Amino acid sequence: MIDFFIKVKQQKAQNLPFVLYRKPNNIKLIGFFQNNDHLYFAENFEETGFVFAPFQGSQMILIPRNQSVKWETLVPSSDQNNALDFIDSKDIQAKEHFEGLVQKGIDAIAKGTLKKVVVSREEIVNVSNFDLVSIFEKLIQNYPTAFCYCWFHPKIGLWMGASPERLLKANSDTFYTMSLAGTQKIQPSKEVVWEKKEIEEQQFVTDFILNNLKDLTSEVAVSSPYTAQAGTLAHIKTDIEGVINEHSSLKEVVSVLHPTPAVCGLPKEVAKNFILENEGYDREYYTGFLGELNKEGFSTGEIKSDLYVNLRCMQIKEDSKRAITHAHLYVGCGITKDSIPENEWKESVNKSATMKQVL
Repeated sequence: MIDFFIKVKQQKAQNLPFVLYRKPNNIKLIGFFQNNDHLYFAENFEETGFVFAPFQGSQMILIPRNQSVKWETLVPSSDQNNALDFIDSKDIQAKEHFEGLVQKGIDAIAKGTLKKVVVSREEIVNVSNFDLVSIFEKLIQNYPTAFCYCWFHPKIGLWMGASPERLLKANSDTFYTMSLAGTQKIQPSKEVVWEKKEIEEQQFVTDFILNNLKDLTSEVAVSSPYTAQAGTLAHIKTDIEGVINEHSSLKEVVSVLHPTPAVCGLPKEVAKNFILENEGYDREYYTGFLGELNKEGFSTGEIKSDLYVNLRCMQIKEDSKRAITHAHLYVGCGITKDSIPENEWKESVNKSATMKQVL
């Protein structure tokens, strides 16, 4: 374990690309350490390696398997779970701006141009004595059920996160995806009850996925919606699986799913334009996707891909002049006709608090 993190620190000191990740409910930590600082791209999704894609645009960065060294280790065991309660964010200006943005979304839905839109904000936290390894260790301890990662490329930057949402898992011609929406804080010994707004919002996501996959897939099976836990938050989730048709490609399936209504909205293009025009900042890789591309499975000829939506994430920017590190946290909320701006602000504060715990 110690050797693994020494390797991480050496790679970072040499300014070379790497990714560390741990899959949900898994004890294995995997690292890909690229041999050079070249920027490679996934173009047709027939490449093998780790892909890191933005919210919008086609520049999907690849850490290629054949240009990197793979290391594996077991996750250090720990029983620490610092469920800190953060005080409501006191940034009045940010609150007003975000509630105004939510209201704009509600107005657009009332006009009938949108059914749902996901609006987000960026929160910058100053971190003194930033240590990549200890923060990543905290991330994997606090979020055992999430896809936890730390990704670095000298030409792009440093990102880390703990995503509760899988975009797509494909194993040769079979696939699995999920519909995830609705958020509430888990209260000890209190049952999670969902409002009509949240149930409806999650159903939108399920319907979108099924409608968009119908021409590319067959034998699709869908679970009933159920409550899933991610750290201290609960979400509504539906499992969807089936077979990718012979004439369809992995790239086609990914492009109809991304960005999902859980991070963008419905109709997809209208919601995306609303976000780009009104959010007031560049999401970059937040709400993009990342994960293993065309990894060889255990049995011969088996090819697996496992992609996640880049949620609950942060971008780390180092200010060497002032010897301080800025963590840019990204949080979003799904807006429907029944949304209340004040409540959406509170939900965004809960979400940013879950990331602040690891800082």
